[in-house]
Amino acid sequence: MSARSSLVLDQDPCILIGVREFDAPRELVFEAWTDPKHLAQWWGPNGFSTTTSAFDMRPGGVWRFVMHGPDGCDYENRITFDEIVKPARLVYHHGGGDDVEPVQFRTTVTFEDLGGRTRLTMRGVFPSAAERARVIKEYGADKGLVQTLGRLGDYVAKMMSHT
Repeated sequence: MSARSSLVLDQDPCILIGVREFDAPRELVFEAWTDPKHLAQWWGPNGFSTTTSAFDMRPGGVWRFVMHGPDGCDYENRITFDEIVKPARLVYHHGGGDDVEPVQFRTTVTFEDLGGRTRLTMRGVFPSAAERARVIKEYGADKGLVQTLGRLGDYVAKMMSHT
């Protein structure tokens, strides 16, 4: 198994897909995704840290957080959870409001049980091909997705070494 993340950009010009496999049960990977104490350890591209101000894990609940960039910039974010199927799937939408980064998309995260291992797929759908292209150009969303999944992989491996 390769510990690398893969990126799919050619399936649809409005969609950004990241895939990674973990040598960990899906319940553990799901926990890393759904507990703010874990999210703070890995969320964001390389060099970023994350501070959560609100986390309400239920349909309609909101996760408010700031991503602190290595360049000293802070990026306000809001995610609203649409669907939670433990430990198999999360659906959420990002953005909305004047006080957050001007990026809107809907993401489905699936946690596929591979018999003690897990395949995680993040599928972000943007309102248009132009918007996806802008987010890739201005925010490096493609590289950021791969780096974020890489950081999750490192964190899950650390979690596994403590079980």
